[in-house]
Amino acid sequence: MKDIKMIRGQTESSSSATPTDTPLTTPGAGIDNLGQLILRAAARWPQQTAWRFDETSDTLSFSQVELVTRNLAGELAAAGIRSGDHVAVLARNTLDFPAAWLALARLGAVIVPLNVNYRLTDASHVVAHARASFILAVDEFRLLATEVGERCPNVRAVLSLDEMLTKWRSGGPANIVPTLDQSTRDHTANIQYTSGTTGKPKGCVLGHDYWLSIATTMENDFPFLAPTDVMLTVQPFHYIDPQWNVVSALLSGAELVVLDRFHPSTFWQQVRAYEVTYFYCLGLMPTLLLKMPVSPDDRNNRVRAIQASAIPAGLHRTLEERWGVPWYEAYGMTETGADLYVDELEHDELVGSGCLGRPRSHREALVVNSANQPCASGEVGALLLRGAGLMDAYYDDPAATESAFAGGWFHTGDLASVDSAGRLYYRGRTKDMIRRSGENISAIEVEEVLGMHVSVDLVAVVPIADELRGEEVLAYIVSAETVGSIRPQSDAARELFKSVQAHCAAELAYFKVPRYWKLLDDLPRTVSERIAKHELAQAGSLSGTWDATEGRWND
Repeated sequence: MKDIKMIRGQTESSSSATPTDTPLTTPGAGIDNLGQLILRAAARWPQQTAWRFDETSDTLSFSQVELVTRNLAGELAAAGIRSGDHVAVLARNTLDFPAAWLALARLGAVIVPLNVNYRLTDASHVVAHARASFILAVDEFRLLATEVGERCPNVRAVLSLDEMLTKWRSGGPANIVPTLDQSTRDHTANIQYTSGTTGKPKGCVLGHDYWLSIATTMENDFPFLAPTDVMLTVQPFHYIDPQWNVVSALLSGAELVVLDRFHPSTFWQQVRAYEVTYFYCLGLMPTLLLKMPVSPDDRNNRVRAIQASAIPAGLHRTLEERWGVPWYEAYGMTETGADLYVDELEHDELVGSGCLGRPRSHREALVVNSANQPCASGEVGALLLRGAGLMDAYYDDPAATESAFAGGWFHTGDLASVDSAGRLYYRGRTKDMIRRSGENISAIEVEEVLGMHVSVDLVAVVPIADELRGEEVLAYIVSAETVGSIRPQSDAARELFKSVQAHCAAELAYFKVPRYWKLLDDLPRTVSERIAKHELAQAGSLSGTWDATEGRWND
């Protein structure tokens, strides 16, 4: 059986793992930055609708997108923000976020998106680590932003995004920014934080080329976005998904509809109302949509393609039959952007297979064994990626960056296999990370916060399988004051868990707070006295745990 050589869109089989010298196409050729992309869109489709925001009813044409981002860039410059400054942004799924992001990009400044579910501890970590000089927040988050600014000495000012958009909304004169849109393709646009595998969230340094690469493949590869398309996004804007939706729409001339969040009961009504033709989804969305009552209008839609990550294999055909729309598997990461996908030609054959498809035209993939040699067909190994538009580095973390890019390939931490036709399949991951309802959670970050509680002496956080959410969070607690005095399943143990949970909820986003809690006299250790978390994960069981969601003990 032949080894599979690196895969780049078309499968190559060879007994050698040596890459070919054929260069990949540079996506977005002729466009150096996001500002130039905005100007190009405004020139090509000035009066065509670019953005619709469902919650606020704001509707902007492509020329209005250029105007609002130019005006806001002027306001930001007047407030002291310059090229290269790092600016943390707190905003929901309204005009505020994409306008701020693109205005900062046009100035050459760098956005640091903050998860709107963050609280003081996790928000402060990101702002401090990213060395953000400013925090730009909508009024809803001004208090949190102010508290974070007081805790982080690197913050020079906390600015009101609502106030800065007032002049544009009122039609007032704009501040002039003479150096607008001077960034190069490799100029940093984002420091995008994502949960790491060995500690707190890491900041992915993303250049303008990262976004242009994704958008170009969305236009030139499947799904071939065009000016006739209407895209829909429901994910929060602090994730990369709505952001690449914004850039893809600007490049292709498609309209982008933004919902405040995912509402399963009304989702398809909104799809029909806005005449959506394409959307991307992930996590629980497919399962939750199937749980909604069947409607005679289910197939009454204009959607031509749905891309999704981790489509439930057993539900794939049911999803397509119910809404009459093909669902296409796709794979990507914050660090790498858009990487693998199933296209129209192979869709029918792969429904329900869990196949990730092949690399996009700007991406190469390689699956290697423990000896760093290419895996044979069907053999499970580590998934490596390379090509245009990858992140530049983990911010201020050279060791993690060097490890991630060892050998010139990005090491995803995921396991995969390749079939005889060169298509890739996801086979799990090696990371110490929990994936709950599509959210990545660093176990170590949660452990550090739990360990700050006065009654907690040792703690270990591990994933446990969950039918609805994929994985749930289980926390093992050791408390010296309770050892030998509190029975594991008792009122006293329950009150201890409630206290620790309240502490965690005050410091971290809600999705990071453990659902299951278990009291132990001690935790297993390795020979080096580290907590043997792999033993806890392997033995993970709900027996004897307190279910904080259901408010009951599990037998």
